[in-house]
Amino acid sequence: MMDHQSHPKEPLEPSVTPSDDNEPVQQAAACHAEGSNGKRVRKSHHSQEMKSNLISRLNRVEGQIRGIKGLIEKDTYCDDVLTQIAAAQSALNSVGKLLLEGHMKSCIVERIQAGEHEVVDELLVTVRKLMK
Repeated sequence: MMDHQSHPKEPLEPSVTPSDDNEPVQQAAACHAEGSNGKRVRKSHHSQEMKSNLISRLNRVEGQIRGIKGLIEKDTYCDDVLTQIAAAQSALNSVGKLLLEGHMKSCIVERIQAGEHEVVDELLVTVRKLMK
């Protein structure tokens, strides 16, 4: 969904912030890594807690999608299927919001502090994609 990029510098201290569900979520420490060839690679660095939260949410969305497929196979009334599609879209949007929050609080801040103001344009493109 989103790529993260930053140039090497001192990593930000991890912080804990509430998510949309008022659960504390550990934020990323930095959004860069050195690749095997020594080049900078855009990569996120989510805490294990954040990864588990995101994976759990995505597993639920995956189950919802399989359920929707089953409803269609069973010729379920269209309105009922559409309601389930809306629920799956909402759950996926929730994952996107968590990722966006972490990205803005770590990667974006870090890159702006490093003088990389073009990251704001990158962020705006990403937000436009999320709002479609």
